[in-house]
Amino acid sequence: MIVDFAGPGSGTAPLTWGQAAIWQAIGNTAPDDHYFNFGRVLKVPGTRSVEDVTAALRALVERHGALRTRLDDQGQRLEGSGRLPVVISREKPDIVLDELAATRFDYWAEWPIRVALVVDGSAVTHVVLVFCHLAADGIGAEAAIRDLRMLLLRGALTGPPPPQALDLAHWQAGPEGRAVAERAAAHWAEEYARIPTTMFAKPGPEPSDPPIWRAQLSSPALDLAVRSLALTHRASTSTVLLAAVAFLAARVEGHGTCAVLPIVANRFRRDTIGLVSTMSMEGLFTVDVEGTFAEVLGRAGPAALRAYRSAYHDPADRDRIVARESSGRGERVHPNCCFNDMRFADPGPAACEPSALESALKETALTWPMSQHELNCRFCVHVTTEGVSLTADTRFLSKPDIERYLMNLESMLVSAVRT
Repeated sequence: MIVDFAGPGSGTAPLTWGQAAIWQAIGNTAPDDHYFNFGRVLKVPGTRSVEDVTAALRALVERHGALRTRLDDQGQRLEGSGRLPVVISREKPDIVLDELAATRFDYWAEWPIRVALVVDGSAVTHVVLVFCHLAADGIGAEAAIRDLRMLLLRGALTGPPPPQALDLAHWQAGPEGRAVAERAAAHWAEEYARIPTTMFAKPGPEPSDPPIWRAQLSSPALDLAVRSLALTHRASTSTVLLAAVAFLAARVEGHGTCAVLPIVANRFRRDTIGLVSTMSMEGLFTVDVEGTFAEVLGRAGPAALRAYRSAYHDPADRDRIVARESSGRGERVHPNCCFNDMRFADPGPAACEPSALESALKETALTWPMSQHELNCRFCVHVTTEGVSLTADTRFLSKPDIERYLMNLESMLVSAVRT
């Protein structure tokens, strides 16, 4: 079916920094850029008809301009009105989600959100939403889901309107935004001058077909060890994991300094609260890895803070810095090493009994949930509530090496707790 909408505001603007960054990644991953599609399933509260739910969807799209914005020659265009296709399905929500996310978006012609209603008789049981990453990141999608839930419960939302992506784009292009961007650029320039040309330069002996593979490690023991180390070293669990990932990544090719691109939410300003847009961007984390893991972890905290600040940057500034450094070295400089902690909350530090750690090791499992032909990175670690995964290009890190890396990550963290 079709949902007609007519919301406030229209016009054009440059891409925001977050949009420009993800657009580069999409271009480097095409035609496999459906990799960046992601979705949410909302269980509908109470008993709601199709008409009830489509009315809430209409209000959602009218409220958040990013959901009615597409690419155009100026960068992006916010439309004041339009027609949103909605699929009606009786399949299981997870199946519908996979089907909606399986194909790449038409960034110029298609609305940046796909919607399906799962029905049982005349009632809608679930709403399935798939987002284009140009329109939202994980936190932006959660803001949309929260508003949709409230629209279903109350029929309307009160309070001031949420911030809009077009307003953010204009701010970033103005004097205040440029001042922020220049501070971030200074960090990128300083650190790019000292990092390795890339973390993974040596072709591996066993490339697979397709070359991109993901291994998923489910390890309760790793989770316990990380929380215990966070307590001992007065760090967040994310910092512990980032330090561990960097420590082992550097050892693959024997680098003394590791450069990692952590994905940072960039929602530090008040005008980003409730903003449906893509704000997450790469920061630049650099750390010297000489010495023990405990020593590297001690250096990781300040380095992580600098990396998080550098993530709110103008990709055009970063491109100039990369081009300048690459020209000086005679080859492209890029870490090709990413870290993405996708958890919405840090579980926090916690003590761990040795017996619990030993018992948890028996539950470790490793699977291979994904493969594809193209990716914009050679090595990318994702952290979720389900575990730690490594997506890598087997032309530089073979499948056995991917598995070995994840198992070494677990054993190193567990050993660090034991000692």
